[in-house]
Amino acid sequence: MIVDDKLLALEAKHEGMAAELADPSIMSDMKRYQALSKAYSDMGPIIEASQRRRKLATGLAQARAMLAEAGADAEMRELAKEEVGSLEEQLAEIEARITFLLLPKDPNDEKNVILEVRAGTGGDEASLFAAELLRMYLRYSEQRGWKASVVSQSESGAGGIKEAIVSIEGRGAFSRLKHESGIHRVQRVPETEASGRIHTSAASVAVLPEVEEVEIDIPEKDLRIDTFCSSGAGGQSVNTTYSAVRIVHIPTGVTVQSQDERSQQKNRISAMKVLRARLMEAAVREQHDSIAADRKAMVGSGDRSEKIRTYNFPQSRVTDHRVPITVHRIHEVLNGDLDEIVAPVIAHFEAERLRDAS
Repeated sequence: MIVDDKLLALEAKHEGMAAELADPSIMSDMKRYQALSKAYSDMGPIIEASQRRRKLATGLAQARAMLAEAGADAEMRELAKEEVGSLEEQLAEIEARITFLLLPKDPNDEKNVILEVRAGTGGDEASLFAAELLRMYLRYSEQRGWKASVVSQSESGAGGIKEAIVSIEGRGAFSRLKHESGIHRVQRVPETEASGRIHTSAASVAVLPEVEEVEIDIPEKDLRIDTFCSSGAGGQSVNTTYSAVRIVHIPTGVTVQSQDERSQQKNRISAMKVLRARLMEAAVREQHDSIAADRKAMVGSGDRSEKIRTYNFPQSRVTDHRVPITVHRIHEVLNGDLDEIVAPVIAHFEAERLRDAS
């Protein structure tokens, strides 16, 4: 079988990596050592699954032989049947797991993230909700051990935010957060609502993979770079030095800015990260327009114009509409305890990939 041959080849490759890593001379090339260590670790799950599959297949063959030899012994036949049934079920599960592990990975999964939160419909309530979502993702990043820093933030007069852009650095950040893109809706009674009527507001979240310079070439002549004084908290230099940076990509009109770093150079680096991510997203979106149109006709577009999640305060309920899943722990979720929702959503989309590949 092709799968058997592929698994055997992977196991041989894994053994070769182990031998190379055990050779002391590899430490003279630290870059090679780090790359090989990561590749060896990444192959671990498929190697373990392959070895488990082989063990189960051997056990199943032995159980079937025992069933054939049981003859008229009813008790032996029953035991053998149970063993065969159990092993067949386990083997089917591990083979499905292997099929998924052999699917091509999203090349962006291990990348850092540019996360954008924007207030939508709902006025002041929407801006307050956007601020809560921003805090939720910052807290979640902290819990996952990622480094999150606000690149830019535009505040509203009500204490909320109009929009914010966050850089999140950490292994697997994009794979964990990529399904957060979409419209997030909140239902609650505003503090200013005397009649106790529930209002519905919304905010949008966009999760983009951070793009390296080598992946997208942006000629300097295509950029207009302006500097201005930072605003907001930040120390004595705020409003006295031109440390904030605004970059306009002239061919597309895409504009980004960064003002949260203390130096102009650092703000420029942060702004360029956001610009590269937005331009790459636009290029990928354009490339896949026809595919997206076909998919929308079948299952809906799934893009960030659609509502994906509702946060209902009166019922302390958070519902993701794609799985669907509902938890009644809204305050814990907004405090960064997101895994109870994120994990089933990831599993849902992984199952879709597996179905599409079948």
